[in-house]
Amino acid sequence: MFDCDVLVIGGGIVGLSTAYALTRAAPGTRVTVLEKEHALARHQTGRNSGVIHSGIYYRPGSLKARFAVQGAAEMVKFCAEWGIPHEVTGKLIVATTRDELPRLHALVQRGRENGIPVRELGPAQISEYEPRVRGLAAIHVGTTGICDYGKVTERLAESSGARILYGAEVALVDRRPFGVAVRTADGRVVRAKVLVNCAGLHCDRIARLAGDDPGMRIVPFRGEYYELADPSLVRGLVYPVPDPAFPFLGVHLTRGIDGGVHIGPNAVPALAKEGYGWSVVRPRELGATLAWPGSWAIAREHWRYGAGELHRSLSKRAFTEAVRRLLPIVEESDLRRAAPGVRAQAVLRDGTLVDDFLIREAPRTVHVLNAPSPAATASLPIGREVAARALARL
Repeated sequence: MFDCDVLVIGGGIVGLSTAYALTRAAPGTRVTVLEKEHALARHQTGRNSGVIHSGIYYRPGSLKARFAVQGAAEMVKFCAEWGIPHEVTGKLIVATTRDELPRLHALVQRGRENGIPVRELGPAQISEYEPRVRGLAAIHVGTTGICDYGKVTERLAESSGARILYGAEVALVDRRPFGVAVRTADGRVVRAKVLVNCAGLHCDRIARLAGDDPGMRIVPFRGEYYELADPSLVRGLVYPVPDPAFPFLGVHLTRGIDGGVHIGPNAVPALAKEGYGWSVVRPRELGATLAWPGSWAIAREHWRYGAGELHRSLSKRAFTEAVRRLLPIVEESDLRRAAPGVRAQAVLRDGTLVDDFLIREAPRTVHVLNAPSPAATASLPIGREVAARALARL
């Protein structure tokens, strides 16, 4: 009657870590993964900066804080075990103006509350780590690293033993007391005892197809990146002090596992769930975003911030000026466009940007409704959490 025990929608790192956790926790569990693309990790997982985050930014006791700290250590161990390129680099968080100093000191305290080793630095000590970076003060976070999350996802898929169906976009979900049936756009039907929704940018749509009101909508924000023509200008990872009102970390410098240095991202509204450029517009998806009251509430409250991000998107000079706060030596000619990404940000009806991972349960289903950064870092503990909830429903 059932094609599998657990059906996972989404072939990103959260979906595959869930499949991996399911078969490790309950050997013999039959897991199928539906991925609408023809390969894994094509969206958030494969288009991020590759950073293994320390967990310093997140509210103590939150899922983000607990899972990021735990997940960072586990991710390093996982990469080492499977020979996946990675490096524990550490990073600097740099204050460039006096009004950022109180927020920097607050991050020191938050890091200590989350059990993260933090070292405070003055201007001369900043130069010891990054000779070309300038700032009034900084903190060094030693547990931050980098890796290749695409390769991590591939290894999770192989090690899980799950059956993966590609080109399988979900069109219909039929939930009954005894199980769930999913029909894909090409007519395939898969029946399972439990459904796990790890659809990322499309998780709200999948929840509604299942008959559940998620109480949020995914509002897509595009992050645009540049790369340094001369990567020797930066040794490691350099971040500004983030604005606590937003879940975005600001334009930062990231030396990737390939040796290149990415700069970004900014955060501008995308005109489609997978809107990787201004020319990508999907009227139905854009209409759904505009119909959600929370989208307008964000626009009203944060229009100044949004205007600045939009300006940096349309003007390379403005983007360069943002970079020059940290790296004064950089010129427009030093920056080359790199591949963008889109962040799946859950927004509540009143405009609240959900600031923690959000996992909700319903009969025969588990929905992962907010898993942006640092979800890749935290993917192994997130997977175990979601798997435990799914197994409890078998």
